Amino acid sequence: MIPIIKPVFGKEEENTVLEIIKSGQITRGKWTIKFKTAFRDYIGSGFCHPVCSGTAALYISLKAIGIEKKEDIVIVPAFSFMATIDAVILAGGTPVVVDVGDDYCINVNALEEAIEKFSPKAVIPVHLFGQSADMDRIKELCKEKNILILEDAAQAHGAEYKGKKVGSLGDIAAFSFYASKNVAMGEGGAILTKDPNLDEKISNWIEFGNHPALNLRITEFQAGIGYWQLQKLEKYNEKRRSIAQLYNREFEDLPGLEIPREFEGRKHVYHIYALRHPKRDEIVEKLVQEGIGARIYYEYTLHQLRNAEHLDCPFAEQLTRDIFAIPVHPALTDNEIDYIISTVKKVIKNI
Repeated sequence: MIPIIKPVFGKEEENTVLEIIKSGQITRGKWTIKFKTAFRDYIGSGFCHPVCSGTAALYISLKAIGIEKKEDIVIVPAFSFMATIDAVILAGGTPVVVDVGDDYCINVNALEEAIEKFSPKAVIPVHLFGQSADMDRIKELCKEKNILILEDAAQAHGAEYKGKKVGSLGDIAAFSFYASKNVAMGEGGAILTKDPNLDEKISNWIEFGNHPALNLRITEFQAGIGYWQLQKLEKYNEKRRSIAQLYNREFEDLPGLEIPREFEGRKHVYHIYALRHPKRDEIVEKLVQEGIGARIYYEYTLHQLRNAEHLDCPFAEQLTRDIFAIPVHPALTDNEIDYIISTVKKVIKNI
C-alpha cells in the first residue's frame, strides 16, 4: 500500500535524537531554542512559542486574544479539521460557521455577511490543504470592524500569499507539527505573533509564574526533529509541488474529475492533493483495492459536526460528498508516482 502520508527522516534527525538521549537534557534545552528561533525567522514573525499540538496552539491563541465567554463570537470556515471549531468551544467562545470558496478556504462574501450579522471578535481563516486564504480581503473586512485574525496554518508550512509566508499575515497564527504535516515532529505546534502584548499573554498561559498556566511544552526530541524538518522544508515542498503539477497535467482531461487550483498570488505547498468527483466513494474504494492510500478529507462540515450556528454552506456540504485525496508526499518514488497516475486514470475512465 502506498500511504497517503509518510514523513521523511534522515541521518540528521537520527543523530540529533541520539545526541539528546546521551546529553540527558530532554526538555527545554538548546534544540528547543534552535527550533523556536529558526521557525520564527522562517515565517517572518516576531515571537514564536512551541507547544504540544496544533489544537493547543489554537486554544492558547484564542485565550490570548480574549476569547472566553459565549458573547465572544469567532467566525470559522465550514470545511476544516475539527480542531478549528473545537478550540473555540474549549476557549469558551461561540463559533459561527460560514461557507468556503473554490480555494476551499473561507468564502470572503460569506465572511462579510457573517460579520454584519454577528459582530464577531475574531475570525479564523484556515489555509486549507496547503494554500492560503484570500488574506487581503479578509484583512480589509476585519480592519473595518476591529476584528482580530487568527491564522490556522496547521496545513500550510511554507505556503505564501503575495510573497509572504502564511502565519505572518494576521494578528496571531497557529501551526501543527503532527506526523502528517509538512514539518513533522510526531506531535507539536507553535503560536506566532508580531505583537509584544499578545506575546506576553501567550507566555502567561504556557509559562509558570505568578499566574495559573498550562504545561504545553514540546520536548527536546520534538524540537530536534522539527529543526531538521524545517531545514528540508523548501526542498520537500518543491517536490510536493512538482508531483502535484504532474498530476494536474495528467488528470486535467479525465471526465468528471476536478483537480486542485493554485490561485494567483498564492504558493500552494500541497499538504493534501485534493480531487473531486461525484462518484468519490466508489473511486476511493477502488484505489485502495489497487494499493493506493486514497482518503476522504473531510466527511463532515464543522456546523454539522458540532451543531453550531451557521450561515448556509452549500459548497462545503457538497465537498463532503465528492472530495478525496491521493498521496503527494516527498517520500514517493518515481515508480510509485507513475503507478498512482496510471491507476487513477484507469479507475476514473472505467467508473
